[in-house]
Amino acid sequence: MSQTRHVPVMLQRCLDLLAPALEAPGPQPPVVVDCTLGLGGHSEALLAAFPTARLIALDRDKEALRLSGERLAPYGDRATLVHAVYDELPEVLDRLGIPKVQGILFDLGVSSMQLDESDRGFAYARDAPLDMRMDQTTGISAAEVLNTYPPGELVRILRAYGEEKQAKRIVSAVVREREKEPFTNSARLVELIREALPQAAMRTGGNPAKRTFQALRIEVNGELTVLERAIPAAVAGLAVGGRIAVLSYQSLEDRLVKQVFAAGAANTAPPGLPVVPERYQPRLKLLTRGAELPTEEEVAENRRAAPARLRGAQRIREDER
Repeated sequence: MSQTRHVPVMLQRCLDLLAPALEAPGPQPPVVVDCTLGLGGHSEALLAAFPTARLIALDRDKEALRLSGERLAPYGDRATLVHAVYDELPEVLDRLGIPKVQGILFDLGVSSMQLDESDRGFAYARDAPLDMRMDQTTGISAAEVLNTYPPGELVRILRAYGEEKQAKRIVSAVVREREKEPFTNSARLVELIREALPQAAMRTGGNPAKRTFQALRIEVNGELTVLERAIPAAVAGLAVGGRIAVLSYQSLEDRLVKQVFAAGAANTAPPGLPVVPERYQPRLKLLTRGAELPTEEEVAENRRAAPARLRGAQRIREDER
């Protein structure tokens, strides 16, 4: 498989955000964690840009680890690749004997490889088995979700994870169809969604199946649940002066990241104190004003960058013991 088509999103901006933490002199080489290795584009750039840094890279997808292992082989033991979901970061660092790290990068959503490998079922543009598991060794597939979940639960998923206003119409059609024959492939689901939606809904927001596919993917991989644990755990793993950069591709992810960063950057003192004690001081400093967007030039060159939202923060204080 060609790796050249994978273009890392907002690459230079991510490197710039992390640079002060990874270039600062210290007694030990800095450690940077790529929590979403994918095809290794960001990881390779981090190793090249920061020649003293050690990289720890996580991915739940064994095929991604294999391909990235080949790509990062020239960097030898500077790169440690781990088969893990990113909310397992504390356990991974503990196992490797690393108490705190200087940099952390998340590039959320589906990797280019998963979208491009047609048999994975992530893309609604071509027919494929409805799988959508990022780690194909575990968990239930999108087909099993469609075929076995109660209607009410399917409606909840499409609304919560896909922000799909027509969830009830789509689920009614799914339930009717699955009784005739269980779902196995993506084309049948795309066709059903097209037929279920009113014409007005078809005219907005790209492919009408996009929101349903997003919702199924998030459910199958437990993405938001994992992210709710992962971002606070990552912040806790940063050394003072360490920096974190997070790329999100949809509003649900971005909202979670924003909430964790905002809470970390807030003064938590009760109102009315004349002097704010240390334990109430912010632990984070925000490095981005709101969420930064890719440039028009980047989106023109790489359409997958279009929905990206980048947020960065710096650890400025230890947690109170």
